[in-house]
Order: sequence, then structure tokens, then C-alpha cells
Amino acid sequence: MSTTPTDPDDRIHFVRRHRGPNVFPNFYFFSRLVRLSYNKELVAVKDLTFGYTASYAQLLTDVLNLRNVLLSGFSPEVVAKLDRDEEVFVNLLGPAGYEFTVAFLALIALGAVTVPISPDLPVKEASYFATRSRAVAVITAKRSITLGQNLEQWMQDTGQSQYRSISITPHIMQPCLDPEQFQVSSDPYLDLNRSGLVIFTSGTTGPPKGGVKRRGFLIDVALSFGDQHGIRQGDVVLHVLPVHHATGITVTLLPFLWYGGQIEFRSGGLDVPWTWERIRQGGLTYFSGVPTIYMRLMAYYEQHLFKLPPDQLEPYIKGANGFRALLCGTSALPRPLQQKWSRIRNGRPILTRYGGTEFANGFTVTPWATGVPDGSVGERAAGTDLYLSNGDEGEILTRSPIMYSKYLYDREATKNSMDENGYFKTGDIARREGKHYFILGRASIDIIKSGGYKLSALDIEREILGLDYVSEVMIVGVDDEEFGQRVAAAIVLKPEGPKTLTLEKLRHDLKDSLAGYKMPTLLRIVAELKKNATGKVMKKVLVKELFPSEGSSEVQAWISRKTKGKL
Repeated sequence: MSTTPTDPDDRIHFVRRHRGPNVFPNFYFFSRLVRLSYNKELVAVKDLTFGYTASYAQLLTDVLNLRNVLLSGFSPEVVAKLDRDEEVFVNLLGPAGYEFTVAFLALIALGAVTVPISPDLPVKEASYFATRSRAVAVITAKRSITLGQNLEQWMQDTGQSQYRSISITPHIMQPCLDPEQFQVSSDPYLDLNRSGLVIFTSGTTGPPKGGVKRRGFLIDVALSFGDQHGIRQGDVVLHVLPVHHATGITVTLLPFLWYGGQIEFRSGGLDVPWTWERIRQGGLTYFSGVPTIYMRLMAYYEQHLFKLPPDQLEPYIKGANGFRALLCGTSALPRPLQQKWSRIRNGRPILTRYGGTEFANGFTVTPWATGVPDGSVGERAAGTDLYLSNGDEGEILTRSPIMYSKYLYDREATKNSMDENGYFKTGDIARREGKHYFILGRASIDIIKSGGYKLSALDIEREILGLDYVSEVMIVGVDDEEFGQRVAAAIVLKPEGPKTLTLEKLRHDLKDSLAGYKMPTLLRIVAELKKNATGKVMKKVLVKELFPSEGSSEVQAWISRKTKGKL
């Protein structure tokens, strides 16, 4: 698993390899975790869903045990490939939690490449990721054991006879080793440029592609995020995000392990009353979510908590103020929602994150930053090289030490994803004001060309979400012969508000915040907006469903004095 030095005088050529059941590979992350394990007061993981609590020593004990079980169970051919430090891909199936954490680290210790799969997929969809990654096995958490077994059968029936499902549960919570028993190999360091992790893209603009991250990324992303956000030993993060996408690993898992923090996992979908109760109990210092999560939490606060007597409300306010940072990904919060959270938190805003599977993050807003404009994703991240294609506005092109190495088994896609200088073409449009950047949206779906104007769907969405009767909104461009594209709005109304909404009223209520050319000219009221696992609205799918080219009686169209409605 380690790189053999080419220097013939290196000591490694004269001794046996340093291996054993209690020996971790020579990888900085394990050296760090072993040192942390000596502090018996530190809790590494609390899995609030499945009832596990583990110190750093317990975590490392279980990592070693599972690593050893996997090593003894793989075929001689697979073990030989691992020994030569060749790519061996292993799927990891399960919700965010202790079992996932143990298996993730065990696969690193094995020298394998981890390929997480969503535990909520049907077996046919899961088989796409298993087949695409050419994985030799799937490591399965207890909640996903049936899916793992079905996936094993599916893969074997389709010619992958070596593919196996291996359960995590029997091999964890073993008798805890004393930290004195842990060793880190004196063999050469693991090659940091080898593959360590595959995160598949969300597939919102095409079939999911496997973005491969180098081993060194696992360390660098923990350090960079930790430095940017001031993470320190004893911090507690409430983890409610999926772990088959980047944020659940690179934001709310690896940095907190590296710095000796505590990760509280709560999987299985957002339970809003439970989350507020946990906030009330106090002790949390970090949380990362998406706009939908913050909307639901605020709605509950306004409907149930705000009316409480001051002495009962105060612990909730105190708990919310105990967070050193609340982070929001996928898009900026609507201004009214941001203002509500800021009022609860004594003027401190929720920090907007921007990143992607291929490049992790390009910008950063630190918890101690001042003067950050509303809706900004902050300044260029330290060490990152990026520019906008048209000066102060345009596509974000970026390169950094933590960007992906390749798309898995897709050389052409890898080559086409970059310009000739190695900048990754994100497909996201942004503008710059001084040092601060603002995301306008995906070039393919969030930039609407209507009547000679280029409009940001995200900007329009933020204004509509400021209306007190709107729960959710999706803005898309719908092809139109006259305008090029129409601005189309799909809106979910709040349950306590009006049951209907006309396009005329919507436009009237927006006249003080949106210019006329940005106003929606198509409207459809819907019960829900379909989202993927990371909370992103599936615009590519919904634009065709909700605004079909043949028209729909459920779509309202604006009829101006100059033009007749086409629907």
C-alpha cells in the first residue's frame, strides 16, 4: 500500500514491511487520530439514530478490526492489487453515522478507494454506481443490509461473480484497545496522489460522473475547511446531511475528526421538532444545511417557539447563538429568511457556502468575517486560482490543490471539463463586486435569456421567497418564439396561507423588488418540488413536467398589452 523508495540505500530495502493487526498505514490522518486517542475525554462520534457513542480509541479499534476482516475476506487477486497500491474500488452503502465512519476509515487503512452509494436507491440504480466504479464489493451498514444483499445478487447475476456484500455491524463496538497498542507503520507514506475517494456528481445536468479525489485531498480538505472556519478540539457538529455527496464527508465529517471534534449524527430525514429540541439542549458549535432545512426550521420557530413565554423561549435562542457557524450550501438564503436568522443570532448571518464535486470550494466566508454583502459566497479561498470568464461576471474557472484528479473511466469527459491551462469549467455563473463573489446560477439552467436580457433565476427566486405566502419556488426558462425564453415560476404555497395565487397578484407583490423584465410571465402552483439527496430542486426534470411544450391548463400565462398569451 505504500510507495517503495527508488533510493537503493533507503532502509526499507533491508527490513521486513511493518504491518500487523494493530498497525495503521503511514498516512497523516491515522497519525493524527492515534494522538487524539490518548485523550480519553474526547468523544469522536455520537450516532443519535442508532445509539452508538465512540471515543477516538474505540473508533480506531473498530477501524482496525473491520480493516482486518476485509483483508482476510478479499480474494488473493484483490489483496495483491492492494499490496501493489493499485486501484481497488469498494462501494460503501449506508446512512450517515458511526458505521459509515468506521467503514470509510477502514477502507483508507486498507488502501482501497471508497465509492459511497446512497442508501435510498432502488437496486437497479445502485447497480449503476457499482458497475460504473468496477467495485469488488459493497460494505453495508445495518439499515442498508437488504439493499446490499440485493445489490450483490444483481451484480453476480450480471457477470460480476466476485462482487460481495459485507456487513459492518458485526465488526464494530469491539473491546476497546488501549492507545498504547496502536501503531503507525514505519513503511513509506501512502502515495498521496493515488485515488482515495470517488464522489458521483448529482446528475442534474447529465448522467452522474465519478469525480475521483486523491488520497491527499482527504487531509488537505480537512485542514483547509478547519482553518477557514476555526474548528478546534471539542467542537460539536450536528450532522444531518447525506454522505454519498461531498458536503457530508468534506465539511461535516473529516474536518471535525482531524481537529478532535465530536460528530453527532442524526440520519433518516430532517425531524424539525427534534432538531430544535437538540438546539435547546445546547453544546452544538457547527451545523451545515441547505435553504430548505433553514426554511423548515424557521417556520417551526415562528409557528411554535416564538409564542412561548420568554423563560421557555430563552434556551432555544441561547442554543442557536451557541453555534460559532451555521453554514448553508447549494444556494444563498432568501434575504428575508437570512434576516430572521440574523435577528435570532444577534446579527450573525448564516454563512453561504459554494463548492462542487470536482473542486471542493472556491470561495470562503469565515465566521469572523465582517462587511460581507448579503447573498455573497465570500472571497476567493486561500491557495485557489480562479477567474470569471468575462472579467467581473461570467463562468467560474478554477484550479486548486484539492480539485479532482479525473472522472472515473471517462478520459474524454475529464479532458473536456478543463480549458487548456487546467482550469476546471464549473458551468456556474458568478459576478464579482470588489473582493466578494455572488453566484448567479448554472449556465445551463439558472441563466435565463429573455427579451434580450440575461437573468439570474436564483436572484428572482430569492425575491419571491421573500413573499410571506411562498414556501418554495423554482424559476426556470421556458422556450418562447417571441422572447427566446419566458420566466416561469413553480410555487409551493405555505399551508397556513392562501390556497390559490394568481400570476397578476404575484407580479403586483413583486413590483417593488423586481424590474418588469425579470417578472415571471408563467406561473404554476404545485404541492411540492422534487429534490435530489442534497436538497437541490431537480430543475432539468421539472421544467419539462410542469411547463410542457404542448401547454397545460394548470399554467397561468401573463397577457400584456403588446402580446397575447401563448398558453
